[in-house]
Amino acid sequence: MRADTRPLDLLADFPAIPEGWAYLDTAATAQKPRPVLDAIARGYGETYATVHRGVYQRSADMTLAFEAARRRVAAFIGAGSADEIVFTRGATEGINLVAQCWAGTQLKAGDRILLSMLEHHSNIVPWQMVAERVGAAIDVVPLTVDGRVDLDAMERMLRPEHKLVALAHVSNVLGSVLDVQRATALAHGVGAKILIDGCQAVARLPVDVRALGCDFYVFSGHKLYGPTGIGVLWGRGELLEAMPPYQGGGSMIDRVTFERTTYAPPPGRFEAGTPHIVGVLGLHAAIDYVSAIGLDAIHAHETALVAATREGLGRLNSVTLFGPEDSAGIVSFAIEGVHPHDIGTILDEERVAIRAGHHCAQPLMDRLGVPATARASFGVYNSRADVDALVRGLERVSRIFG
Repeated sequence: MRADTRPLDLLADFPAIPEGWAYLDTAATAQKPRPVLDAIARGYGETYATVHRGVYQRSADMTLAFEAARRRVAAFIGAGSADEIVFTRGATEGINLVAQCWAGTQLKAGDRILLSMLEHHSNIVPWQMVAERVGAAIDVVPLTVDGRVDLDAMERMLRPEHKLVALAHVSNVLGSVLDVQRATALAHGVGAKILIDGCQAVARLPVDVRALGCDFYVFSGHKLYGPTGIGVLWGRGELLEAMPPYQGGGSMIDRVTFERTTYAPPPGRFEAGTPHIVGVLGLHAAIDYVSAIGLDAIHAHETALVAATREGLGRLNSVTLFGPEDSAGIVSFAIEGVHPHDIGTILDEERVAIRAGHHCAQPLMDRLGVPATARASFGVYNSRADVDALVRGLERVSRIFG
């Protein structure tokens, strides 16, 4: 870990960011550093082979690298065992896997699922699908005035009928950080299991799933400076062991006959088909990259950029800022009388890339009373110059719209 809190100077590691372009959409997807690009190029161009099946040396070597990546992920998030790490296509598939294979087999009519008002659609829709199928109901935790999950309200709402709680570690719109340990204690207090969506957390906060106490944790590789198409589901070993497979096919079996099939133990049981081999290697490289920088240093860097952004935007007329002052790497805002898409288009002309829309969080937009927001989100490659470019761009927006 880096011991200092000096601003990071890592832009040169990211060849896809040209000079003078302020990329402020990391919450959607992070740009890729050279070590990740090099790992992908080597994986396809020098060492490529299938895994878990070949008896020839290159296949054996690739299998070793693939499983080494699983162990690296386990260490990165504090898992008890590499066997608790399931590779998925992304966090969305991880949530759907738990929804179908745990909630779909454990929940019954009359049971309840607890979500929060700020969840991403991928942490809402899968639970709705299960609830409709089994006859369960969904409750929604409100937010505090500054946009955090209201854990006091959650404590009042929880009942023994609640069997599952699913919450975001960091909001993809507001940047608010959940007190996961308290949320977990509350859920377990009524016997519920809890899943945490860590997509916006793992790239900017140290995560230790055992210390957090949750039952499931999911994240995607592409928000962690890794490739698209690869994600991680961590689950407690005893829970994974009791869950049926998510998909059937090659690699997830023990023995197949036309009369009966038996399944491999976790994690193989949940990894049907040829995996995203090179994506796993890229994820390993991404984890090594952020770990070498230090999650504490990344968080301090992004915290400073958020503070500068909120200060700069706060000086502009008609700007409304959403979320808490200490949001983690994300600032959402609106300008009175200007649609966020117009903000995004004008900023693009100024070579500033932000996200504009509902951010796959339409219930939260309803709660905020807006159809959409503009969102600036930061990564290790950003600097104060990017913040200044954003503010100058928004000053132009204000002049255009009067």
